[in-house]
Amino acid sequence: MPAPPALRTTSLALAGALLAAGLSVPAVAAPADVADPEVIGPVPITSAPGDPAHGYPFLATDYDLAAHGYVEEEFFLDGEATRYRADGVTDATVVSTGHEYRTRIVVRRPVDPAAFNGTVIAEWYNVSNQWDQEVDWFQTHEHLVRNGYAWVGVSAQRAGVHSATGLRAWSPARYGSLDLTDGGAVTDDTLSWDVFSQAVKAVRAPAGVAPLGPLEAERVVATGHSQSASRLWSYVNSVDPLAGVVDAVVLHGGGRAIRDDLDTPVFKLNSETDVAINLLGAAERQPDTDRLRTWEVAGASHGDWKLITDYGRLRLRDVGSAPGGYPGTPQTCEQPSGSRVPQHMVQATVYDHVAAWVADGTAPPSAPLLELAGAPGDVARDERGLGVGGIRLAQQEVPTRLNSGLNAGPGFCFLDGASTPVDDATLATWYPDAREHADAVVAATRAAHEAGHLHDDFAADPAWYTDVVELVGDRVDAGRVDARVGARIQDRMERALVAADAGDWQAADRWVHQAQVFAERQVGDPLAAASIVRATTAVRGVLELAVSG
Repeated sequence: MPAPPALRTTSLALAGALLAAGLSVPAVAAPADVADPEVIGPVPITSAPGDPAHGYPFLATDYDLAAHGYVEEEFFLDGEATRYRADGVTDATVVSTGHEYRTRIVVRRPVDPAAFNGTVIAEWYNVSNQWDQEVDWFQTHEHLVRNGYAWVGVSAQRAGVHSATGLRAWSPARYGSLDLTDGGAVTDDTLSWDVFSQAVKAVRAPAGVAPLGPLEAERVVATGHSQSASRLWSYVNSVDPLAGVVDAVVLHGGGRAIRDDLDTPVFKLNSETDVAINLLGAAERQPDTDRLRTWEVAGASHGDWKLITDYGRLRLRDVGSAPGGYPGTPQTCEQPSGSRVPQHMVQATVYDHVAAWVADGTAPPSAPLLELAGAPGDVARDERGLGVGGIRLAQQEVPTRLNSGLNAGPGFCFLDGASTPVDDATLATWYPDAREHADAVVAATRAAHEAGHLHDDFAADPAWYTDVVELVGDRVDAGRVDARVGARIQDRMERALVAADAGDWQAADRWVHQAQVFAERQVGDPLAAASIVRATTAVRGVLELAVSG
């Protein structure tokens, strides 16, 4: 087996690019001695997902990994960790050492090494709900799998393991031995940063059992959403200068100011919600540099529709409750929850850019920031109430729903944003011609792609197809589309999604065309038919754009 890659590959690639550009390269602090944990596993699966025995990984994915040549495995890590004091401003200082721990990681990776693109996305589990939640996987897993990434979820914090709804309580038989407190001696999360470092080291340079199996990590990108972004903000500013085990960090939905003397590239991705309420310092803007990028997505929300729906199924299965705004549950927010602006498409693009940034020094493009009006965080809005500026996807530029990062009500309503339907009669006045509407959608999509804010396989994203499925379902529920006709249209859109996921644009277009013909010929309500035809025509335009490049 070849020797494992050096831990700080970023320094070499980025330094070469900076020197070639005539820029100075700052000195890199000597790395801390990150210990090698013992890796145990894969942990056997003793019951099927959903079985009350809970003999499977918590929130085990329901995405068909096997059909895409992927596998999901879980491992335990045993080791001794250092407690750090990390203020996110200066290098961390050691509080104490030698604290025993056992945690777990979940790995989703290609089976065939030839299908691996060399990049590992290491996600710091979010524990805001007092259990492990992999937001970034839920948002981008289709793109990650299509493009050969490996994903690793790291349980680094006590709440995910020790809370009343944590892993130990969820399955004492499977997780009862996990401990992030050194037997109760540590009552805070000061071990979490070193636990995360050790998990990354075990993935990229295994000393024993290799969590990636036959794969060899060329680069590791740390990522985390919301609460996890806050932890990674402290990590990259204070611990990473000492540990040096990650190649880049993506802060998604939060993260305050980044030090200007870091060697590690940092990418901040924020929704309209994050900026508008300055969530976890998201509105603390800094100019882009050779190691920092900030993107903001207009109309997007912190907890959006894709997260609510993809995560909600597994939460119902493993926790027994649904997140706020989940379809079929009481809607408690002032406006319908969950922006439909597919920020996840931009997030997937971020990972592609970061991988190239690390691999060969290719810097990501910059992006316009959201426009502010008046008080800090007050996002400027157009005559329809839509946020102005930022990265603008077609769903914001050519709206068929009014999406916003803001909402109000109990619980997490303030984070979930809103997506208010627009009635068919109004849509007919906005977009009387389906082809002109499709041309506008294509123009907005082309602009985002050419600016580097949208990845190359944009037409494979599920949102184009599931949005039509949902649109039809709403009109069936309202009695305006016959249920059998609606089912036919939905079936064709679901088939189109499968074809698009495989990159077969022609087959996808044929299925969407069939859905369009059904709407034209079999939907008796003219306004409902026009809305479905408008939507399917736009999807066909996006597919045509994908073919033409």
